[in-house]
Amino acid sequence: MADGFNRFNTGGQFYYHNQHSGHPRNLHNRNGSPIGNSRSLFQANPDTPSPNRSPGTHSPAHNPYSMYNHGNHRQNHGLLNGGAGHQNFQMNMHKGFQGQSHGHQGHHVNNQHQDHGGIGGQGGFGNHQHSISTSTLSNATPHFTPAHLQNGTPDNSSALSKPPNDQYAQHLQEYGKLKMAGDKPHFYARTTPHVSRIPGNTPSSASTKLTDADEHGTRSSHRSEEPADNQLWDAMDLGGHGLKSMGASLFRHYPHLQKIYFNHNRLSSLPPHVSRLRNLTVLDLSFNQLTEIPPEIGMLTNLKKLLLFDNRLDELPWEVGYLYQLEMLGLEGNPMRRGHDQMERLVEHGTQELVRYLREEAPEPIPPEERSWHQILDESEAPKKDTFTVISWNTLCDRAATQAAYGYAPTAALSWQRRKYMILDELKAREADILTLQEVDIENYNEWFAPSLASQGYKGVFQAKGRARTMSEKEAKIVDGCATFYKGSKYLLLHKHVINYSHEAINRPDMKGEHDVYNRVMPRDHIALVLFLENRQTGTRLIVVNTHLTWEVWFSDVKIVQVAILMEHLAKKADEYARWPPTKDKDKEQFRFANEDSVDALDIVKADPVPSVAYDTGKQIPLLVCGDFNSTHDSGVHELITQGSLSATHPELGSQKYGDFTRNGMAHPFNMQSSYNKIGELPFTNWTPDFRQVIDYVWYSTNTLQVAGLLGEVDRSYMSKVPGFPNYHFPSDHLLLMAEYSVKEKKERKQVEADFGPSRRESSRQ
Repeated sequence: MADGFNRFNTGGQFYYHNQHSGHPRNLHNRNGSPIGNSRSLFQANPDTPSPNRSPGTHSPAHNPYSMYNHGNHRQNHGLLNGGAGHQNFQMNMHKGFQGQSHGHQGHHVNNQHQDHGGIGGQGGFGNHQHSISTSTLSNATPHFTPAHLQNGTPDNSSALSKPPNDQYAQHLQEYGKLKMAGDKPHFYARTTPHVSRIPGNTPSSASTKLTDADEHGTRSSHRSEEPADNQLWDAMDLGGHGLKSMGASLFRHYPHLQKIYFNHNRLSSLPPHVSRLRNLTVLDLSFNQLTEIPPEIGMLTNLKKLLLFDNRLDELPWEVGYLYQLEMLGLEGNPMRRGHDQMERLVEHGTQELVRYLREEAPEPIPPEERSWHQILDESEAPKKDTFTVISWNTLCDRAATQAAYGYAPTAALSWQRRKYMILDELKAREADILTLQEVDIENYNEWFAPSLASQGYKGVFQAKGRARTMSEKEAKIVDGCATFYKGSKYLLLHKHVINYSHEAINRPDMKGEHDVYNRVMPRDHIALVLFLENRQTGTRLIVVNTHLTWEVWFSDVKIVQVAILMEHLAKKADEYARWPPTKDKDKEQFRFANEDSVDALDIVKADPVPSVAYDTGKQIPLLVCGDFNSTHDSGVHELITQGSLSATHPELGSQKYGDFTRNGMAHPFNMQSSYNKIGELPFTNWTPDFRQVIDYVWYSTNTLQVAGLLGEVDRSYMSKVPGFPNYHFPSDHLLLMAEYSVKEKKERKQVEADFGPSRRESSRQ
């Protein structure tokens, strides 16, 4: 494997470089022209007819070919172009033919070529004869049935108990086409006439321009239908080479590929690393020697066509059920002994029904290893008398967990009846002092979370999104918002404050009349829930913020405005809380039990009240800002929070107008840092097939708090086989974040007495 990707470029075969075959006059090849530089073989005599032009419509030479070409003769016509008229694959694939030993430009499907002796080994036409096979398939065939198969094609459907469906006719047509194509190298590329006309660069320059497809971490799919500007091809045809393995460099250097054709080789196993090619929409492994498909195939959730014709497969892995976008699954020509029911279901009901069956009936996978705990500070650095733990988690509300949004997830894994118990069990097991939850709807807060967590000693505060105020009580039940819980035995709620971003924006004097505020910010009714708590045992006070920003990537400017409003309000509220009076001793006494059915509380030794800690300024109060910010580390939101300011000309603001924010910029007085920055951040906090980024944070004020411990990442070996969350082991598409903090001791001001030297009276005495 050390020889890299060039191992696929075997002697005498074609490898499709990302390059353009040079014309002797630097002209682009015309439609219908050979790809090589064979025009240099002829003199520049205008009277000499060019042999590379297709015969005209009324030419006698045209009629013998017309029965094989059912489209426009100028598209796929001409044996010299190697075109097959019955099919036009729209692949953005480039191929180079420089310095090859073949004496012709391309092969027809099923054409028998004789006497390949060309002049100088470059596209010669002398003594080049074609014997056309009548087995070429026509697109005009309305129904391709097993009776049409030739050359002794195996027909697995004949032994099935029920007749095949209409979709299976296309399945068999695809199989017949590939079977008759034989093991000719690069069959797909030769039937794609436009690939030779893509202007390209040299292989060296093209290979250096590959970039990460998901550089900015958008929430939408990072796979586009068209290749990026710096990727001149998105398909690779390695068929018909007799290759025995797929090199590791294929997976390492070509993650952008959308189509791979590896048909008619001698592949006996598919490497698990195939899971890295997550942009694939077409994967053809037909006519190989595969005995099994690895479970990692389930990671390729963008696949729409998976062809496995004529291999040695006995069954499919359950993980094929993750391929919810699959439209064609080719299995004809495989024994399928253990998977006879799978084959029968495919023939009777089609590809999508088989995928659904595999997804829904798959056994529950083995759970991952427990997430490790990272102890940042030892006991000497973090005194236990003033430490606390916090959880932040977007729990994925009931109405959002649909099959349309998470097609790779089994119905049981999306069921709220299952997920709500998983969420509750996880929260109970962690036993955090403070819980900040996002995407909790009104109904489930009142009927599930609040009563269930109350039995664990938690008190809760909830705030729904702004739209709930305009709805009826019945309609508002499904509106989600932010819920913050705290252990009543440890904390006392001093004050609650709600920030409605859209309401605050439209009521700002500097934003009056700004159209962007009304058109972009106001429709997004997200909120922030601010709690001012006091520790009953230590008297330390704490500001805890719980928020959820808009998710759309095209609203990055709105997210910045939301955070700017949040931090501006926090600065004012912190200064107000610094002047908050001390809590009375009687108010610090905990209410023992509500229903007088708890006798354990009677045994609790009542501790002496501790005076409230006094703060001179708002910056001295410990501050936590938790939530789903839908923003990556390179976003304006991240910069504003961590750097304390953001320029009015930040690119994400674009040309939008937001009053003073876009005139003077934004700033806040706090020293904030992401808690997980202590371990270099997690690999992700949101995991779906098309998006795997860190967008959830627990920010803390570095001058008042120390991170003492963090809950680590998910088992990586487990994640290599999981296309996305939610699933049987993770009830949300977001990851639970948990951190432990130690409150820094408040530095008291030292009283320094001025020394003016000996007084005059003392001097006179001396």
